[in-house]
Amino acid sequence: MNKTQYSAMANAKCPRCREGKMFANTMYGFHLQKMNDCCPNCGFRFEREPGYFYAAMYVGYAMNVIELLLACTATYAWTGNLTSFALYMTVLSVFLVILSPFNYRYSRVILLFWLTPGIKYDPKK
Repeated sequence: MNKTQYSAMANAKCPRCREGKMFANTMYGFHLQKMNDCCPNCGFRFEREPGYFYAAMYVGYAMNVIELLLACTATYAWTGNLTSFALYMTVLSVFLVILSPFNYRYSRVILLFWLTPGIKYDPKK
């Protein structure tokens, strides 16, 4: 993997041309995230088949588990409290709400860039 691929992933750009935006709006704000059907630059169709992005739920689940384990570990390291159920539920709830737009977007990006065979970078498109 090279620097341009990481840059395209971080900015949620098309995996084929790395210029068109995958999402029509920003990650955070007072709106629902809207994913483009096709790349506005090269016409690449993001949803490879009907129901394709259901697999992104598995990626998002893995991201949630890692993030919440890190949040619990950081909470314990910061407070030293291991017995407060309310403390951990509050921290986990806040992290879930704050990181859900991030997880939604980047689970789809990871699915397209790393877990889908046959998608190649083509600068000519």
